[in-house]
Amino acid sequence: MEEQPRSEARTAPASTARKRSPQRAKRARICNVRLNDDEWSRLTTAARTSRKTLPAYLVRAGLAAADDAENTGAVIAGHRDLIVELFAARRHLGQVGNNLNQVARVLNSGGQPAELDAVVSAVQRAVARVQALTDRLLAQD
Repeated sequence: MEEQPRSEARTAPASTARKRSPQRAKRARICNVRLNDDEWSRLTTAARTSRKTLPAYLVRAGLAAADDAENTGAVIAGHRDLIVELFAARRHLGQVGNNLNQVARVLNSGGQPAELDAVVSAVQRAVARVQALTDRLLAQD
């Protein structure tokens, strides 16, 4: 009984990674980015979803943002100013709420607080401030 020669050709394992497209100009610059755990998780998930490495995803997302005329530095600064104002309004509401609780305590004990008009006025200013911030936020979209 003679053995038949076996074919030595073996198939390569199927690769799940996609082929790189050739780059005309190699990238010579290196940029290091520090991320917290949440940022790392969100970005790696997004990169995986788009079938890119994290650096490739960051380059593409960064260039897309840089090319977006609506996302200029002035708009980003406006967002930052709005956030600062929202935090200030939150602190103001906390202070007004504290004053309102003190007035309610006096009223519930049968007294008449001397600062009632001032507290009501402060509540109205706080409501107007939050309304103005809400309007600004909605106008930006």
